[in-house]
Amino acid sequence: MKSVNVFGGGLAGSEAAHFLLKKGYEVFLYERRPAHLDGAHESAKLGELVCSNSLKSLKLDNACGLLKAEMEVLGSIMMESARKTAINAGNALAVDRDGFSSFIDSSLRNNPHFHLIEEEIETVPEDGILATGPLTDGRLLCELEGFCGNAPLHFFDATCPIVDIGSVNLDVAYFKNRFEEGNGDYLNCPFDRKEDYIAFVRELVNAKRALLHEGDDSYFEGCLPIEVIASRGLSTLRFGPLTPMGLERPGQRRPYAVVQLRPDSIMGNAYNMVGFQTNLTYPEQRRVFSMIPGLENAKFIRYGLMHRNSYLSSPEVLNKDLSFKRRPSLFAAGQLIGVEGYVESAASGIAAAIYYDRKYRGLDFKPIPTDTMLGALLHYVTHASASSFSPMASVYSLLPHVTKDKRLELASSCLKSMSDYALMVS
Repeated sequence: MKSVNVFGGGLAGSEAAHFLLKKGYEVFLYERRPAHLDGAHESAKLGELVCSNSLKSLKLDNACGLLKAEMEVLGSIMMESARKTAINAGNALAVDRDGFSSFIDSSLRNNPHFHLIEEEIETVPEDGILATGPLTDGRLLCELEGFCGNAPLHFFDATCPIVDIGSVNLDVAYFKNRFEEGNGDYLNCPFDRKEDYIAFVRELVNAKRALLHEGDDSYFEGCLPIEVIASRGLSTLRFGPLTPMGLERPGQRRPYAVVQLRPDSIMGNAYNMVGFQTNLTYPEQRRVFSMIPGLENAKFIRYGLMHRNSYLSSPEVLNKDLSFKRRPSLFAAGQLIGVEGYVESAASGIAAAIYYDRKYRGLDFKPIPTDTMLGALLHYVTHASASSFSPMASVYSLLPHVTKDKRLELASSCLKSMSDYALMVS
């Protein structure tokens, strides 16, 4: 039986392993947890979600919604798990965090042709799929720098705090989805008084932050710490993550600003503070976030946390099939290649597995069509200008000639193209 090595047990590595198992490979997956603690993961399960428990919108007129639909066409294990562990979150696909990773973990481990090797790799592999993720560090990161001929780029990302619902003051906070979409799954903490909001913003901006290494202040614009957003202007939050639009309570005027919390577990006991990724110290998070109406006595199940994300200069170092130019037998996947987001990372894992399989079997390279969301995203990763390359999430602007009123029509065309491709590579 043909065998393959996959390095990294996150979403990209799990998707790659899942696809190749279905193709009849003996899969050897290398994962450094639990022996190596990275400060972000909390378990040794494969496919663990580190940050939010949301996989974003399900709607096809949303780029990430379209990408998820394309992944289902390709047989994604992430999407199978998400459907089985989904919790109510309006139009978003939110999952029970533990149940989600448990499904992926058990599905892979129970396959007789899957072998988990709990070992940290310290050198660039000769072949296989490298999906060690944005938390790649230590000797492997140094080895990659020399191997690629240039230092991997990096930025800092942050996770949001999670609150025990039993500690929230429900006389103040209320359940409602924005503009009445969904079943009122989000918990809303309203700033009814302008002066309370102003006091909160001032304390947030001036609160003590956890120390970073010198020069390590390059944040990803799509996931800025809440205190960084607040520092850009007094009203920035209320026109951003704290916007009150569509969150009016019956018979009352619109709040000045609103903090939203999204369910984080199927038990309904844990809620994620939406948009509150942060680098504040733990004591400061407890102090400042307790100024939010309804969270005066909040108990934090998990505090927010900063972590370094590394990624390659993919346009310089990767071929079109995601293999390394200096080592065509080694493929890359996940956030390491410069895609941003859970869904994008997982989708790239499927793509790398497809490309690996075709090369292994001596078949011609058949790229995922650029008239699909995944194909367009991967085309960006391998063709963007290296001088300005930065992580990219799925966005409709990656596809040509898109207007908002034509998105559903385009989505249908993308799914048709992906279905044809899936049949070809099956």
